[in-house]
Amino acid sequence: MAARDSAAAAEAAHPDAALQPWDDKMRDKFETKNRSEFLDPCQEAASRSIRCLHRNAGDRSLCQDYFQAYRDCKKIWIEKRKEQRRKEGKLW
Repeated sequence: MAARDSAAAAEAAHPDAALQPWDDKMRDKFETKNRSEFLDPCQEAASRSIRCLHRNAGDRSLCQDYFQAYRDCKKIWIEKRKEQRRKEGKLW
């Protein structure tokens, strides 16, 4: 049980990648990908959520922080993407 808690604490201690989904590098990747390619800048947060579910035998109540981190990441990504498109004068 302690190993599980320490692993979760270590994983939660490094949210930087999840909180900065839309930097210049990711924007360039997104802009140059093929239309049929799927690119999720919040994949790290999604992976953490899935690992939490596996670690806790599917008990969603124990993984709410991970789910919220993913939702926050997606929200930041969408807002930054909209802002970038507005600056470029493009419409959705």
